[in-house]
Amino acid sequence: MSTALREQTVLPPDDQDAAADLAELLRVTSAAGPATLTGSDGSRAQLPEAVCRLLHDVVQAMSQGMAITVAPHNTLLTTQEAADLLGVSRPTLVRLLEAGEIPHSTRGRHRRVRLVDLVEYQRATTVAREAALDEMAEDAGEAGLYDATTDPLPPR
Repeated sequence: MSTALREQTVLPPDDQDAAADLAELLRVTSAAGPATLTGSDGSRAQLPEAVCRLLHDVVQAMSQGMAITVAPHNTLLTTQEAADLLGVSRPTLVRLLEAGEIPHSTRGRHRRVRLVDLVEYQRATTVAREAALDEMAEDAGEAGLYDATTDPLPPR
């Protein structure tokens, strides 16, 4: 059985309490060990830990009233969709594309960004941001900015 992977958006259920209960069950189950999925015919399959965590995150978000979009990594996004995903303006995204910070393709006059490239950009910027914060904290520690003092600071 082969099904084509496609982008799909699912709206939150009307009964968000049931979704919250399911999210809690998935959290407890994954913490206790491998989860098992039982089909309507009684067949059973063990869920990989990553799938169980993903299901938990999806159901948790839906229980909070959020819609969820699932898309294959090779999905092509418009510049507006990519900008929305990054939480930046479309002109800012276009500047990132033109600077070569995010790979893209052009079809006619329209730019397209692969979801996988956008996710990699997000990961790389998060790593760079965390490294910069770690360096700033280390510099502050070396400068004695974290040293406690018993003397009150003088008034300005």
